[in-house]
Amino acid sequence: MPEKAERKALMAGLTKLNEDMATLAELSELAIRKAVDSLARIDEGAAEEVFTLDQEIYALQQEIEGTCVDLIALHAPVARDLRTITTSLKITTDLDRIGRYAKDIAEVTVEFQGDTERHFKKLVSIPHMADLTVQMVDTAIRAFVNRDAESVRNIAAVDDSVDALNDEIFREIVTYMMDGSMKVVVGARYILVGRYLERIADHAVNIGERVVYMVTGERPPRVRAADRAAAHRPGPDSGSP
Repeated sequence: MPEKAERKALMAGLTKLNEDMATLAELSELAIRKAVDSLARIDEGAAEEVFTLDQEIYALQQEIEGTCVDLIALHAPVARDLRTITTSLKITTDLDRIGRYAKDIAEVTVEFQGDTERHFKKLVSIPHMADLTVQMVDTAIRAFVNRDAESVRNIAAVDDSVDALNDEIFREIVTYMMDGSMKVVVGARYILVGRYLERIADHAVNIGERVVYMVTGERPPRVRAADRAAAHRPGPDSGSP
């Protein structure tokens, strides 16, 4: 194939890849939003929609993986084109996992069917954690679609807040279970929801870091949460004289 035609074919393939990735990202974000909404309202119909979305996400992920393999095998891309393809391959896994955790949350909704009590609003930290997690996913997805590395350079710091909320939720629920104001089985389910949200946030961080690499070629260093906190903690000489 002539070089010009070869480049045109590669660009056409990359365009399709980007379109499919944007669709996959939208489906994954929709799944988590619907999953959280289904739990807040104990809405089995919304939960069923999440199950359908999970199947669509998985099918599209498989299609995208095939596209990436074909682009590498047929066109031998280099530099930024190669980074885009290999990064997309990894991000599909993160998006699929986000969809799977959304499905897990929807399954908790189904398990609550018949339970007339509504604990979700009582657990202030879970709705807040859910909102923060969805915002992280949205930020990471927008960064990928817009090729905006700067918007996700500090996404790991937001994840620290999600981790802290998860710890708070665990303590909150255990307190309710110990004083008898919440059934153990109910509390256990909400603890799982907190864990699912925490893992979704981790995948949002993965996407953000992969976007930075895709756009800039840089690999962001992995920094422990404790080290990030220490970096922002006032030093001994920072107080008033």
